[in-house]
Amino acid sequence: MEFDVFFSISQTPDAEGTCPDETTMYANYLEQLSVADELGYGVAWLAQAHLSTEVQKRNKRPVIPHWEGEVGLCTDFFQLALLSMTQTKRIEVGSAVLSILANGGPIAVAERIGNFCALQEVRGDSRKLNLGFSAGRFQFMASPYGIVPRNPLEEVAWPVLRGQIFWEAAEIMLRLVRGDTICSDDIRKTILTRANFRSDEDWGSVQTANGNDCEEIEIPRRYEFEEIKSIPQEWDRSRVNMVIGSHEPRLQEHVNTFMPVQVFNLSITQPEVIESTHERMKTAYMGQWERRMMPRTVMVFLNEEEGLSEEEKTAAAQLESEGALSSYWAALEGTLDPAKVSKAANNAVIGNATEVAAQIRERFHPDDRLMLWFDFFRHDSARICRDMRAFMDKVVPLVNGSEIE
Repeated sequence: MEFDVFFSISQTPDAEGTCPDETTMYANYLEQLSVADELGYGVAWLAQAHLSTEVQKRNKRPVIPHWEGEVGLCTDFFQLALLSMTQTKRIEVGSAVLSILANGGPIAVAERIGNFCALQEVRGDSRKLNLGFSAGRFQFMASPYGIVPRNPLEEVAWPVLRGQIFWEAAEIMLRLVRGDTICSDDIRKTILTRANFRSDEDWGSVQTANGNDCEEIEIPRRYEFEEIKSIPQEWDRSRVNMVIGSHEPRLQEHVNTFMPVQVFNLSITQPEVIESTHERMKTAYMGQWERRMMPRTVMVFLNEEEGLSEEEKTAAAQLESEGALSSYWAALEGTLDPAKVSKAANNAVIGNATEVAAQIRERFHPDDRLMLWFDFFRHDSARICRDMRAFMDKVVPLVNGSEIE
């Protein structure tokens, strides 16, 4: 089993009410990254965010009205990725995940990918850039970039239409990254049908807004442009690993018609969805699919602090997890399906090293790759570093080697 680290860099109060300033947040991240690099973790996955979460609470329809502080401070993945690589030797860096509807849109993102990878070659750094991309979870981060309904029909069809815009954007970005010369006429058309909607009632509302009962409704493209090609071009495409943040089966298949695209999962993704995705990607992936190509998000509450008995470590880890998880779910109240929330706790491992190792071996396949979330609603950087070290020193040998008694 392989192990990565997820860094949220989330400037929000922890269970004790601690909320560091921005400089401290960045310094804590770099400290933890250095330890992860030293210990041999595979990829540092950086959460991507845009615009102030606090300010969006003053919007007419706030997306996350109960969140305290800022959901994330990595607003420019490529800059932080370059800084991260210059300060480390082995660990790779990845975006978890970058919204291609924000960031200037798919064309700008494609050029930044090419530029980053070309400069990595100049620097003599052979590590891959892991580019997780999605439509973006929170609408307030995409709206200022023009990702809003343009007319009454689009208003009724939203958010289904927003998902279709992501299809359009993903094709544009991937084809430019691949090196194609394209114009907007080359990109798949957005055509809405009953199959896109959950109910006859929803589809009927869209037909009514369209003014007829047509079985297909073509939506004008979001991105209009004449022939373009991104530069630079002469860089090794094997230097980038593309990972889509979507569990829509047809979209996973569609993006793999352009280049190899792996799959990202969220902490709320259920095991049955994970397994069906693995089965589908065996044939859909442009290449040889491996379980490691879809890292599993795991929240880690490990206690191996000195001076505690094994029972005391277990109790302390449980207490720490309850404080962090309750803060998180309270912050996201009303934004997630409660049923998914209750099941998401199963993605946390809690206890001393022996217990955490046992939980991992019970829940995950030996060929899985885990993306470990140590800084989940926590700001004690020294403790997080100790936990990362304890995990690698004490948990990993039990998972990948010795049998658990």
